[in-house]
Amino acid sequence: MDNDTTLLLDLDGLAVVRVERLEDGARRVYLATADEQARACPACGVFATRVKGWGVTRPRDLPCGERGLELVWRKRRWYCAQPGCARRSFTEQVRQVPAGARITTRLRQAAGRRVRDAGSTVVQAGRDLGLSWPTVMDAFRHVAQEVMTAPPGPVRVLGIDETRRGRMQWRQDPGTGRWEPTAGRWHTGFVDATGIQGLLGQVEGRAPQ
Repeated sequence: MDNDTTLLLDLDGLAVVRVERLEDGARRVYLATADEQARACPACGVFATRVKGWGVTRPRDLPCGERGLELVWRKRRWYCAQPGCARRSFTEQVRQVPAGARITTRLRQAAGRRVRDAGSTVVQAGRDLGLSWPTVMDAFRHVAQEVMTAPPGPVRVLGIDETRRGRMQWRQDPGTGRWEPTAGRWHTGFVDATGIQGLLGQVEGRAPQ
């Protein structure tokens, strides 16, 4: 195995110690913490000074070219000696690899954006990035909030489309015994007909004729 220390990862807060090229062409990258903020207690914010021990984590990251990339981060566990702090000890974390994370933040964001922006299915995004369906779906839900909570932009042409359900669903009123539909058979959708915002909203019922 050859050492290759020229690899740049751009993972803020982490430094490359050494890189090994494996027999199958993949790289194993050994990392060390390079951010002093990582020793600040997440509960009280006070910087720790006494090391409790060491731990190793292997977070997944974006692919590097056509070859696999394996990250090995050796990080410290710290004692929090601040009086009154309920957190007795903690492990280092950085923005790209939060505490308990098994994948990097940028990999999670890339997975979600493939579904949100590139039109990829959850299954295909998982295959491309080597992630499970639940992981990609959770990432999509997260990045979707960025769009759902943002106010819509100006709309030049508003499109209105009525959609009819294929099959009606019913429920029986326990008081009268009558059968009633659980929801209307018609929905009305509002879309940005000439822009890129897509579906703006949907309401139950039909537009007035």
